[in-house]
Amino acid sequence: MINEYDCYTSSRLPITVELVQSFGARDEALAVERQIKKWSRKKKEALIEGNWTKISALAKKKFN
Repeated sequence: MINEYDCYTSSRLPITVELVQSFGARDEALAVERQIKKWSRKKKEALIEGNWTKISALAKKKFN
């Protein structure tokens, strides 16, 4: 049996909701969540700020 206090988030309380988006279907929401989880912290922060210019700049591949 899983104890509610054994969860990842419960040991890091309190938490705040930074971003809420609506989707037409559950599958769409899960796909976006998976994509965002792969992003860097800076890119996630730009998303929370709504700074699409910064997100675009961070998405560009850097060549040496």
